[in-house]
Amino acid sequence: MTASFPLPLIDDFYVKHAILLCESYQQFLDKPLVTFDSDGPLKALFEASFALVSHGTEDDPIFNFGNQTALTLFELTWGEFTTLPSRKSAEPINREERQRLLDRVTSHGYIDDYSGIRISSSGKRFLIENASVWDLVDRLGGYHGQAAVFDKWAFL
Repeated sequence: MTASFPLPLIDDFYVKHAILLCESYQQFLDKPLVTFDSDGPLKALFEASFALVSHGTEDDPIFNFGNQTALTLFELTWGEFTTLPSRKSAEPINREERQRLLDRVTSHGYIDDYSGIRISSSGKRFLIENASVWDLVDRLGGYHGQAAVFDKWAFL
């Protein structure tokens, strides 16, 4: 894993996606996700010390964003992460609990108290605590998936 800014991030989708992440977070949690300069939030989100991930609206949602902290935790490259079904971030025994979490977010728009076990590509298990998970909703009410942010984790 490299700490360099992935080239695919420099396209229009990710510039808009970064704004969507920030605006949806602000809408649901009533606080900013990051502070950023006139260049926009994308670089600040990617380089943040917290882990940030999002997935789309596919029947089996695929991760469409992971910042450098998340890529490091999950031990994946940008290309590997953005082709991974998000359900595979949890062990099979924890997938039912993960689905309950996502259903709870869908019914309320967000939660800010999630804790659960995730697994890296090499099989390392880690506990995330006090994660915020929220729906990605644009200014017109269009649904674009879900995102999660956490800054507390411990390897098991």
